[in-house]
Amino acid sequence: MVEFIPLLMFGVICLVLLAGFPVAFSLAGTALIFAGIGILTGTFEGAFLGAIPNRLYGDMTNMTLVAVPLFVFMGVLLEKSNLAQDLLSNMAEVIGGFRGSLAISVIFVGALIAASTGIVGATVIAMGLISLPIMLSRQYDPSLSAGTICATGTLGQIIPPSIALVILGDVLSAAYQQSQLSVGNFSARTVSVGDLFMGAIIPGLILVICYALYVVIRAYMSPKMAPAQETTIVSGRWKIMLTSLLPPFVLISSVLGSILLGIATPTEAAGVGAFGAVLLAVSKSSLTRKNLTEAVETTTEITAMVFMILLGSSIFSLVFRGFGGDDLITSIFAELPGGAFGAVLVVMVLIFLLGFILDFIQITLVVVPIVGPALLMLGVDPIWLGIMIAINLQTSFLTPPFGFALFYLRGVAPDILATKDIYRGVIPFILIQLGVLIALAIFPELVTALPEAVYGS
Repeated sequence: MVEFIPLLMFGVICLVLLAGFPVAFSLAGTALIFAGIGILTGTFEGAFLGAIPNRLYGDMTNMTLVAVPLFVFMGVLLEKSNLAQDLLSNMAEVIGGFRGSLAISVIFVGALIAASTGIVGATVIAMGLISLPIMLSRQYDPSLSAGTICATGTLGQIIPPSIALVILGDVLSAAYQQSQLSVGNFSARTVSVGDLFMGAIIPGLILVICYALYVVIRAYMSPKMAPAQETTIVSGRWKIMLTSLLPPFVLISSVLGSILLGIATPTEAAGVGAFGAVLLAVSKSSLTRKNLTEAVETTTEITAMVFMILLGSSIFSLVFRGFGGDDLITSIFAELPGGAFGAVLVVMVLIFLLGFILDFIQITLVVVPIVGPALLMLGVDPIWLGIMIAINLQTSFLTPPFGFALFYLRGVAPDILATKDIYRGVIPFILIQLGVLIALAIFPELVTALPEAVYGS
């Protein structure tokens, strides 16, 4: 029974989190309790605990993770200074005139904001407050409005330069190095955040295009669901595009491009992005002491949450490995039918279900370090695995009745929007995401071809 203690640890932490205890302290506390019991019973080597200070110091000095608060600040400031709202209204005016144009504007603007923050709750709440009243006032179908906003809010999981991909890239890099050392490969290539960003571009574009195509098709099949928007702008569209639409796109493109082209590290690019967001807000005369303070406070809260979970997960994974958890997971995966495919399928189902009770950051920092090395030892491509996990969680956050995105929108939506409309509205987008997941499983080149072509890895 001793060899199954790691599984017992994992089960206990799930129960503790379901009970509503703080994630970071639950992880560390559960791990230390199990370690203490293990030391008393002679089933755990106490020397493992001596490695905790070094692990925590390594997490604290990880320069890649410095990008997290900078990317968060960039996205939050775009939202707090009303730049996102201006961007939505201007884009809707510029591309208006056909059915579904407002919903398409929501998709593209929401994708931009989602990519800036990578936090599902922040994006769904922001887009719910900004775009839902506009869509309902223009007689858009409530279910189509709700589904578009929820689906767009989850795009931050897959569209770079999302902090979700920054964290996932860092975790997968460590997992890949560990897996290669375990099989005796001491000169393995490194997996960087840039690799994951590059691998996410095609799947992210596919999702955005599929969302837009669905909205257009639905609008023309059922004209009352998405009325054509009357535009007040006849001339001067180019001026609006240059002054209102182009600067935010240039900001995001330059941040992402500098990382992908190897000009800057994620942390350096994030610093430029944060500074660029400040300049944008100043140029639009929308930077006030109030919204700057709110942006800094929100960034501090999110960053503190991320790093506390990171520290707690480091302690948990250390104790998990001390009990032989790595060997147990590897042996379980080796015995599953279907080899690597069977193992990946089981992990995907597990992560999908955990997405009902844990957010992306928690799953990335708790689950991926446990299952990642074992999967990568089976020959699974780390970049492909990362993108599959991101889209899988994106789907989980949309799925009724427990999807996080649904709860967030319900919290800011007016009473006239029924919960059943939210549930009904997300179903087509869930099917789109499942279709993309299946396509990536059948054609992994959709993820791996671009990194291989650009980086030769």
